[in-house]
Amino acid sequence: MLSVNTAVLVSGGGTNLQALIDASARGELPSVGLELVVSNRPGAYALTRAENAGIPGLFIPNGPDFEAELEAELTARGIEMIILAGFLRILSAGFIDRWQGRIINVHPSLIPSFCGKGFYGLRVHEAALARGVKVTGATVHIVTAEADAGPILLQKAVCIEEGDTPEILQRRVMEQAEWKLLPQAAEMLAQRLSIKDISEQGE
Repeated sequence: MLSVNTAVLVSGGGTNLQALIDASARGELPSVGLELVVSNRPGAYALTRAENAGIPGLFIPNGPDFEAELEAELTARGIEMIILAGFLRILSAGFIDRWQGRIINVHPSLIPSFCGKGFYGLRVHEAALARGVKVTGATVHIVTAEADAGPILLQKAVCIEEGDTPEILQRRVMEQAEWKLLPQAAEMLAQRLSIKDISEQGE
């Protein structure tokens, strides 16, 4: 089965990107071809990670033409699936509709808790600690026009420990959940898309 050409969209350091790169190197992503990394922030370390892994990296300015430029690059490179891995920009409904069922996102909570507009990065973990919950975690879901509301692919719980700060909790959620779930979900969706595309070609 051919791998699904995949682009990873990032805004920062790219730790989730690195999890994908490492999983691919271990042979855990046979259906996922990591073909492009795009950042909307100049100098994002994620682009360095991409370069080190031999994956083409691209900076697209975070302006009004962002989506048009992104779409052109995705089309030119034959991209079939998109992974949002710490990507701090809301994509338009039009863009998402064009890629319906082909975009996944990792969110650092157990959706539907601490998700939606305004919940990203450390804010999620601050909210979890402020609420006093004993368990948090991460979720990988299909992206739809409503933030963090698409079908859930995978979730993993992570215990909150006494003395946790948002930074400590963020790191534990990444290590115990995000970095494990995202590669698994990427492979899961890529397999589905491969079967779907083969089926459509046979019609």
